[in-house]
Amino acid sequence: MTGCKLSAAASQRAELGGLLLLALLLLGAGLGLRQPLNVDEERFLGVSLEMLQDGSWFIPHRAGEIYSDKPPLFMWAVALFIRLTGSPKLALFLPALLAGLVATACLHDLGSRLWNRRAGLCAALLFLATYQTFSILRAGQIDGFLCLWIVLALYGLLRHLLLGPAWSWYYLACMAMGLGVISKGVGFLPVLMLLPYSYAVRRGWSGVVPMPGQMRAWLLGLPVALAAIGVWLLPLLVGVALHGDADSLAYVREILLRQTAERYANAWAHREPFWYFFVEVIPKYWLPPVLALPWLVPAWRRRLARRDGRLLVLLGWVALVLLFFCLSSGKRKLYIYPALPALALAAAPLLPWLLHRWIAGRPRRRRLLLGLSLFWFVAWFARGFIEPARTGANPHEGIMRQAAELTGGAELVLTEWREGHWLFARQPIVHFGFRAPATVEQAAAWLRGHPQAFALVPARDLARCFRPERAHRLGGTSRATWLLVGAEADNGACRSDPPARVYRFAWQTAGAALAAGR
Repeated sequence: MTGCKLSAAASQRAELGGLLLLALLLLGAGLGLRQPLNVDEERFLGVSLEMLQDGSWFIPHRAGEIYSDKPPLFMWAVALFIRLTGSPKLALFLPALLAGLVATACLHDLGSRLWNRRAGLCAALLFLATYQTFSILRAGQIDGFLCLWIVLALYGLLRHLLLGPAWSWYYLACMAMGLGVISKGVGFLPVLMLLPYSYAVRRGWSGVVPMPGQMRAWLLGLPVALAAIGVWLLPLLVGVALHGDADSLAYVREILLRQTAERYANAWAHREPFWYFFVEVIPKYWLPPVLALPWLVPAWRRRLARRDGRLLVLLGWVALVLLFFCLSSGKRKLYIYPALPALALAAAPLLPWLLHRWIAGRPRRRRLLLGLSLFWFVAWFARGFIEPARTGANPHEGIMRQAAELTGGAELVLTEWREGHWLFARQPIVHFGFRAPATVEQAAAWLRGHPQAFALVPARDLARCFRPERAHRLGGTSRATWLLVGAEADNGACRSDPPARVYRFAWQTAGAALAAGR
C-alpha cells in the first residue's frame, strides 16, 4: 500500500512537471527576442529603469514627472529582474511568466484536491489553452503580474473554504490580496468569494466547510491584508507627511482616489456598454473553453441543483467578477482575466465526461480533436518566435538613435510624445508634462530661447511653425511621422506662452534603448 502511494505521488509530481514544462514552453517562447512594443510595456519598463536610476521607489516617475496611474509593485518586480538578469527586455516579461507557472501549479493541485487528478490536469490545460492566457501572460503588463496574486489568493481561500479549516492558507490569501492591491487596485477581488461561500454555508450545501464562532480569526485577515498594502503605502504616507511637497500630496490624492474609486465609477477612457465583455471579449478571448458552454451550463445547473457548494463558490465568484467589471463605465478586454482560472477549475471535473460524450465510439472525431489540440499548442509556441521576427524593432528606437546622431547628443524637446520616445532616448530630453505635452508652437518658442537645442515634431504639425525644407525626417510610428528641427528651421509664424512646468531628463547610461536591447 505504501509503495502504491509513493508511486501515485511520484506520478503526480511527474504530471505537474510536464505541465510546468508545457507552460514554460508556451509562455516563454521567444523570450529574449521580444521588445517592449506597446505603450504599456514601454511605460512600465521605463518607470522601472527610472526607479533604478533615481531610487524613487515609493513615488514612481516617468521622464522626471510623477507617474500616478498605478501602484508600484509591478515596477518593483521588473526592477528586481533587471538587477538579476541584466537585461531589461527580458526582465519585463518575467513577472507574467512566473504568474503563469504558479497558476498552472495551483490549478493542478486544487483540481486534484477538490475532485481527482484528471480534474487537476484538465484545469491546468484549460487555463493554458485559453487565448486570453497567451495574450496576457506573454505581455509585459500589470495584468499578467496581477494574475499571480489573484491565483495565490484563490488557492488560499479555496484551501480554507472548501478543504479546511486552514487558517494559514486564509491568511496567505489575505496577504496575496494586499499585494494584489498595490499591483493594481482590483487585487481585492478574491474576497468576493466569501459571498457565495456564506450562502452555501447558511443553506447547508455540500463541499463547503462551516466555521462557526471564528469571527476573530476571520477579522484577522483584514490587518494581514493591510500589512501587505502597507509595504508600499506606509512608507509613502510617512515620507509625504514628513517631507512631501505639493506634487507628492497630489500624487497621494491621485493614486488613492482618482485612479481607484473615481476611475471605476466615472472612467474617462475605454468607455464601453454594460454588455461589452459578453459580446466583444468572452466569445474570442475565452476560446476554446467558451465553445463547451452549451454543454457545461446544463451540467453545472444539474450539479448546483444537487447543492454542490464547490461549484457554487467557483461559479458565483466568476459571476461576481464579471458583474463588478460590467458595472464600471470603463472596460478593457483584459479586465476580466482574473475570473478565468476559477472558470477553468469549475469546468475541469466535467471535461472528461464531455470529451467521452463527444468522442466515444468515434475514432475519427477522436483523431480530429487530438490533432486540433496539438495544432493549437504548437501554433502558440511557434507564434512566440514568429511574432518578434515579424514585428521587428520598436520604431521609437531607430527614431531616437537618429536624433542623437544628428544632434550630437544635444538637448531634445519632445512634442506630442509617447513613452517610447523617453524609453529609447539617447540624449537629454525636455518636455512640459505627459498629460499636456508640448505643442509645436511651444517647441518653436523654446528653441528661440535655447538655440542650441532641437525639437522632435510630428509631420502633421510641422509647417505651422517650421520650414519643412529645414527638417530631417526620422521615421514613423503608429501615431505619426517624426521630423527633427533646429532653431534655424523656425518660420517665425508661431507664438506661445511659456510652459507651466518644464521637465528635463537624461538616462545616466548610454540610454534605456541600449539597456533594453541587451
